Amino acid sequence: MATADRNDPYAGFNFILDIGDGSAAGFSEVTGLDTDTDIIEYRNGDEKNPGKAKLPGLHKYSNITLKRGFTNNQALWNWRKTVLDGKAERRSGSITLLNEARQPALRFNFTAAWPAKWQGPALHAGNSEVAIETLEIACEKIELVTA
Repeated sequence: MATADRNDPYAGFNFILDIGDGSAAGFSEVTGLDTDTDIIEYRNGDEKNPGKAKLPGLHKYSNITLKRGFTNNQALWNWRKTVLDGKAERRSGSITLLNEARQPALRFNFTAAWPAKWQGPALHAGNSEVAIETLEIACEKIELVTA
């Protein structure tokens, strides 16, 4: 029986990335959209309970890894080069997940990001795969908002 309340999951291949320069970039893969909180175990010395309380500690945000087909566009390399030159350019941006109609559904915003690692393509004369470049960006915060 069909229902109007159907809530299908979003497809993971349908997304747009903005790296803070105002232009949307095409990437084949984005990973690292996760957060973690340290656990602080605590026990009062006068408690009868032999267990420990678990309190939230520092929040951590993973590095975001971006992969795309290598082209002659050097924008990612130029951004990475700012770090290599000692003048890291921090950017805030977003990864927008689209629904089936290609309308924004969810947005992952990241702040104060800078390229921590750039990796050029693996080259092999015996295959016909697309050359992939990888950029890993460190960020200070990730938040999920509905679009």
